[in-house]
Amino acid sequence: MPTLNLNEIRARATTFAQEWANEASERAEAQSFWNEFFEVFGVKRRRVAVFEKQVAKLPNGGQLAQGRIDLFWPGTLLAEHKSAGRDLAAAFEQALDYFSGLDASEIPRYVVVSDFARFRLTDLESGRQWEFTLAQLPRRIELFGFIAGYQAQRIRDEDPINERAVRVLGDLHDALKRDGYAGEKLEVLLVRLVFCFFADDTGIFNPKDAFLDLIESHTREDGADVGQTLARLFEVLNTREAERQKSLDDDFARFPYVNGRLFEKNLPIPDFNGEMRKQLLACCAINWAAISPAIFGAMFQKIIELDARDRRRQLGAHYTSEKNIKKLLALKIRSP
Repeated sequence: MPTLNLNEIRARATTFAQEWANEASERAEAQSFWNEFFEVFGVKRRRVAVFEKQVAKLPNGGQLAQGRIDLFWPGTLLAEHKSAGRDLAAAFEQALDYFSGLDASEIPRYVVVSDFARFRLTDLESGRQWEFTLAQLPRRIELFGFIAGYQAQRIRDEDPINERAVRVLGDLHDALKRDGYAGEKLEVLLVRLVFCFFADDTGIFNPKDAFLDLIESHTREDGADVGQTLARLFEVLNTREAERQKSLDDDFARFPYVNGRLFEKNLPIPDFNGEMRKQLLACCAINWAAISPAIFGAMFQKIIELDARDRRRQLGAHYTSEKNIKKLLALKIRSP
């Protein structure tokens, strides 16, 4: 059972972030950093995790190489620590190389890499990843709740989340279609929106819920400017960061460039009203990370079926096939 509540842990995290704000040397202070990190949660590191666990890494040139895991909590957490400014993506790949030397029961659920100033935490069970700075740690401390004994929320197999996703997205589809925004432009709009919903919940958009926050805080309750906001966002997602204006609003600038053609084509700007805006926000509230990409093609067809006045329409293989939906959701975010 947790010995500290989240408010106490957050206060400790604030002190920790302040005390380690200027550290940069991996070799000299990394172990002290992690010892004090565990203390934030009221946990003695040595009771659950070890430093410098020796394992056989993935074959390198046909030869097994020996490696040492910086911090290892069997079955729970693997940490790889680097000096300030090092590549966290490369550190994450290095961490995964150690898995071949672990027993099945030892494979951790979480991998965290850090260079003192930044953290990148990956939940291998859900596939979600978060990256944030040391200064932001107190606001993201719930992500490490498992250290203190707080259980990560799990979606039960019987949870009807897929059905709810179909229902709320279908409501938005029907409302737009009844209002005259129909045909291919509507279907492309839905695919773009689903990508945004999914990206909001899986770490593609950072911070999490960036899209939800944009709609909630950047649009009027009557929905009159939702279409313009979406059109602007789609333009931003299709523009490399280096090619964007420096004066771009921060609410848009934080979105990444999407490497792909999903946002390339200009769409007629849809008109929203207050009810449509509520339906869009209801879609944002679904946990899209819990929905399998394999069912998205069928989901879109079911959404069309919800309009009882029309016969079922095919969206076209480019937008509905499982293969292409998976490709869409597997789009990589690439820096220019």
